[in-house]
Amino acid sequence: MARKSSHKDVRLQVILPFELKEKLRRMAVGKGKNISALVRESVEEKVVELERQLFEESMREAYLDLADENVRTVEDFRHADAENL
Repeated sequence: MARKSSHKDVRLQVILPFELKEKLRRMAVGKGKNISALVRESVEEKVVELERQLFEESMREAYLDLADENVRTVEDFRHADAENL
């Protein structure tokens, strides 16, 4: 299945070891695609994975910051619980 090139597409030159290029060629032939399509799909998948990892890390950091804030708040009101006894 050929993919039409759009005016938003860009050409990117990448240097690969010969053995890796040959593996890509064999895989592309086996899947009925060209090397460019196979590389494009692989890069897209990797970018999605990296974006997910960055998002998860930022969420983890935000959670830890919130946990620290909650601990400080509890400490601020630690003595208030005993005032009504």
